Amino acid sequence: MKKETLKKIYSEIKKYDLIYIVRHIGPDPDAISSQIALRDAIKLTFPEKSVYAFGASVSKFKYIGHIDKAIDFDYEKALVITLDIPNKARIDGLTVDKFKHVIKIDHHPFVEDFGGIEYIDIGACSTSEILLDLINNTRLKMNGSIARCLLIGIVSDSNRFLFNPVNENIFFKVGDLIKKYKLNIQSIYTDIYMRPMSEIRLMGYIASNLKVTKNKFAYIILENDIVASFNADASSASNMVNDFSNIEEFVVWLFVTYDAKNDVYKVNIRSRGPVINKLAAKYNGGGHIYSSGARVKTKEELNNLIVDYDNLCKDYLKNN
Repeated sequence: MKKETLKKIYSEIKKYDLIYIVRHIGPDPDAISSQIALRDAIKLTFPEKSVYAFGASVSKFKYIGHIDKAIDFDYEKALVITLDIPNKARIDGLTVDKFKHVIKIDHHPFVEDFGGIEYIDIGACSTSEILLDLINNTRLKMNGSIARCLLIGIVSDSNRFLFNPVNENIFFKVGDLIKKYKLNIQSIYTDIYMRPMSEIRLMGYIASNLKVTKNKFAYIILENDIVASFNADASSASNMVNDFSNIEEFVVWLFVTYDAKNDVYKVNIRSRGPVINKLAAKYNGGGHIYSSGARVKTKEELNNLIVDYDNLCKDYLKNN
């Protein structure tokens, strides 16, 4: 069934001369890597097609590749492919409802239907893994640059194969990818994980100021002036949530940053036990069962979110 759907996606790609590829707002390396890899694979296979990857550029991820600048959209003729997005409200770069032809490819749990063809594989560790399957099971072409993008997405979204779902199949796939395209693992890991000393100092501040409740719930609200004092940005600060995965004093932890441009609090949430994505959906977010995000507009909403997650941890500890 999965292979049939992948081949159906390939057949749709063949039909269209104009293709727009988008991903979610506040992108992570998997979102950008999968977007660039698919764009470049289609262009390599079909040089005559016009293929664009849209969305806000993120300077810290420039090592992955370039994102295309916005153009005047053709709502009738273009095929839109959304990647790494379970709900259309989080699409960055365009309004999907305006387009006639849409394909959704994702590895998050289902939230809503907005694609003519939808391929959702929650057993994949990343959207990049799904695209690797797409290329391996169709006539889409790949080169070393595309392979590098896919490996970046796989490694980063699985946090070096620490986060579920990870099984033996992904190691076989990655092993073949590395061998065939002679990928430099050390160089790729350096690109993903290298960071300035200012961010390490900010991590020290977070560790010293993280609030931990008796229910094994931890959280911190990182005000912009604090983040700026460490010469860091809100995006880098929120992504540090992954660096606190193995601390025994808590089972759920979240980092809050403020997006002044959109006047919204961004919440990055992680778990080592309680299912967190259903609660995240209550607060304009969602994601995986152990890795989710949310967005709230007011301090009152934010306080309610914090109380709800503390109670979630309380219930979890009571039953486990």
